[in-house]
Amino acid sequence: MIARVRIAAAAALVFFGVLPAAAQDTSSHKPGGLNKVAHDVSNTVKKAGRDTKAEARRDESKTHGALQKAGNDTKTEIKRTTGMKGSQAEHPGGLNKVARDVSHASKKAGRSLRHEKDEAKSDVHGKLKETGKSLKDTTLKGKP
Repeated sequence: MIARVRIAAAAALVFFGVLPAAAQDTSSHKPGGLNKVAHDVSNTVKKAGRDTKAEARRDESKTHGALQKAGNDTKTEIKRTTGMKGSQAEHPGGLNKVARDVSHASKKAGRSLRHEKDEAKSDVHGKLKETGKSLKDTTLKGKP
Protein backbone atom coordinates (compact mmCIF):
# COMPACT_ATOMS: atom_id res chain seq x y z
CA MET A 1 0.00 0.00 0.00
CA ILE A 2 2.76 2.45 0.94
CA ALA A 3 4.71 1.50 -2.19
CA ARG A 4 1.69 2.32 -4.38
CA VAL A 5 1.31 5.72 -2.73
CA ARG A 6 4.99 6.46 -3.26
CA ILE A 7 4.83 5.40 -6.91
CA ALA A 8 1.68 7.47 -7.45
CA ALA A 9 3.31 10.48 -5.80
CA ALA A 10 6.44 10.10 -7.89
CA ALA A 11 4.37 9.76 -11.06
CA ALA A 12 2.39 12.87 -10.17
CA LEU A 13 5.57 14.85 -9.57
CA VAL A 14 7.01 13.72 -12.89
CA PHE A 15 3.76 14.48 -14.69
CA PHE A 16 3.34 17.93 -13.15
CA GLY A 17 7.02 18.65 -13.57
CA VAL A 18 6.77 18.07 -17.32
CA LEU A 19 3.71 20.28 -17.86
CA PRO A 20 5.30 23.62 -16.85
CA ALA A 21 8.31 22.86 -19.03
CA ALA A 22 6.03 22.56 -22.05
CA ALA A 23 4.15 25.77 -21.27
CA GLN A 24 4.94 28.96 -23.15
CA ASP A 25 7.69 31.06 -21.59
CA THR A 26 6.16 34.50 -21.02
CA SER A 27 8.86 35.86 -18.72
CA SER A 28 11.09 36.90 -21.64
CA HIS A 29 8.30 38.84 -23.41
CA LYS A 30 8.18 42.49 -22.48
CA PRO A 31 5.82 45.17 -23.77
CA GLY A 32 7.07 47.50 -26.44
CA GLY A 33 6.01 50.79 -27.96
CA LEU A 34 3.12 52.62 -26.39
CA ASN A 35 2.38 49.83 -23.93
CA LYS A 36 5.97 49.96 -22.65
CA VAL A 37 5.73 53.70 -22.06
CA ALA A 38 2.40 53.29 -20.26
CA HIS A 39 3.83 50.39 -18.24
CA ASP A 40 6.89 52.43 -17.21
CA VAL A 41 4.81 55.46 -16.27
CA SER A 42 2.42 53.30 -14.26
CA ASN A 43 5.27 51.63 -12.39
CA THR A 44 6.92 54.96 -11.62
CA VAL A 45 3.69 56.49 -10.30
CA LYS A 46 2.94 53.38 -8.23
CA LYS A 47 6.41 53.42 -6.68
CA ALA A 48 6.14 57.12 -5.88
CA GLY A 49 2.72 56.55 -4.31
CA ARG A 50 3.96 53.65 -2.20
CA ASP A 51 6.98 55.65 -1.02
CA THR A 52 4.79 58.63 -0.13
CA LYS A 53 2.36 56.39 1.72
CA ALA A 54 5.16 54.71 3.69
CA GLU A 55 6.63 58.07 4.65
CA ALA A 56 3.21 59.33 5.77
CA ARG A 57 2.74 56.19 7.89
CA ARG A 58 6.10 56.72 9.56
CA ASP A 59 5.22 60.34 10.30
CA GLU A 60 1.77 59.37 11.61
CA SER A 61 3.31 56.75 13.87
CA LYS A 62 5.86 59.19 15.27
CA THR A 63 3.17 61.82 15.84
CA HIS A 64 0.88 59.31 17.54
CA GLY A 65 3.68 58.15 19.82
CA ALA A 66 4.63 61.72 20.75
CA LEU A 67 1.01 62.70 21.47
CA GLN A 68 0.40 59.56 23.51
CA LYS A 69 3.56 60.12 25.56
CA ALA A 70 2.71 63.79 26.12
CA GLY A 71 -0.82 62.89 27.22
CA ASN A 72 0.35 60.19 29.59
CA ASP A 73 3.06 62.42 31.06
CA THR A 74 0.58 65.25 31.57
CA LYS A 75 -1.91 62.94 33.21
CA THR A 76 0.77 61.48 35.50
CA GLU A 77 2.01 64.94 36.49
CA ILE A 78 -1.52 66.12 37.31
CA LYS A 79 -2.05 63.01 39.41
CA ARG A 80 1.19 63.70 41.31
CA THR A 81 0.48 67.37 41.97
CA THR A 82 -3.22 67.12 42.82
CA GLY A 83 -3.33 63.65 44.29
CA MET A 84 -6.40 62.90 42.14
CA LYS A 85 -6.76 59.37 40.94
CA GLY A 86 -8.82 58.25 37.98
CA SER A 87 -12.35 57.15 38.64
CA GLN A 88 -13.25 53.49 38.14
CA ALA A 89 -16.82 54.33 37.04
CA GLU A 90 -17.96 53.40 33.55
CA HIS A 91 -18.28 57.06 32.55
CA PRO A 92 -15.95 58.90 34.90
CA GLY A 93 -15.68 62.65 35.14
CA GLY A 94 -12.81 64.90 36.04
CA LEU A 95 -9.37 64.18 34.69
CA ASN A 96 -10.31 61.04 32.78
CA LYS A 97 -13.19 62.82 31.05
CA VAL A 98 -10.86 65.58 29.91
CA ALA A 99 -8.38 63.01 28.63
CA ARG A 100 -11.16 61.13 26.81
CA ASP A 101 -12.46 64.33 25.22
CA VAL A 102 -8.98 65.30 24.00
CA SER A 103 -8.44 61.80 22.63
CA HIS A 104 -11.81 61.84 20.86
CA ALA A 105 -11.09 65.23 19.28
CA SER A 106 -7.67 64.15 18.01
CA LYS A 107 -9.09 60.89 16.62
CA LYS A 108 -11.82 62.81 14.82
CA ALA A 109 -9.25 65.20 13.34
CA GLY A 110 -7.11 62.25 12.23
CA ARG A 111 -10.04 60.55 10.53
CA SER A 112 -10.93 63.78 8.78
CA LEU A 113 -7.37 64.24 7.51
CA ARG A 114 -7.22 60.64 6.32
CA HIS A 115 -10.53 61.09 4.48
CA GLU A 116 -9.23 64.23 2.75
CA LYS A 117 -6.01 62.42 1.80
CA ASP A 118 -7.95 59.48 0.37
CA GLU A 119 -10.20 61.80 -1.64
CA ALA A 120 -7.18 63.64 -3.05
CA LYS A 121 -5.49 60.34 -3.89
CA SER A 122 -8.62 59.15 -5.67
CA ASP A 123 -8.91 62.39 -7.64
CA VAL A 124 -5.26 62.21 -8.73
CA HIS A 125 -5.69 58.58 -9.76
CA GLY A 126 -8.77 59.42 -11.81
CA LYS A 127 -7.06 62.32 -13.57
CA LEU A 128 -3.97 60.26 -14.35
CA LYS A 129 -6.13 57.46 -15.70
CA GLU A 130 -8.09 59.86 -17.91
CA THR A 131 -4.89 61.47 -19.18
CA GLY A 132 -3.34 58.12 -19.96
CA LYS A 133 -6.41 56.88 -21.81
CA SER A 134 -6.76 60.05 -23.85
CA LEU A 135 -3.05 60.03 -24.68
CA LYS A 136 -3.29 56.41 -25.76
CA ASP A 137 -6.39 57.10 -27.88
CA THR A 138 -4.80 60.08 -29.65
CA THR A 139 -1.58 58.17 -30.23
CA LEU A 140 -3.37 55.13 -31.63
CA LYS A 141 -5.63 57.28 -33.85
CA GLY A 142 -2.51 58.88 -35.35
CA LYS A 143 -1.34 55.50 -36.64
CA PRO A 144 -2.45 54.42 -40.14
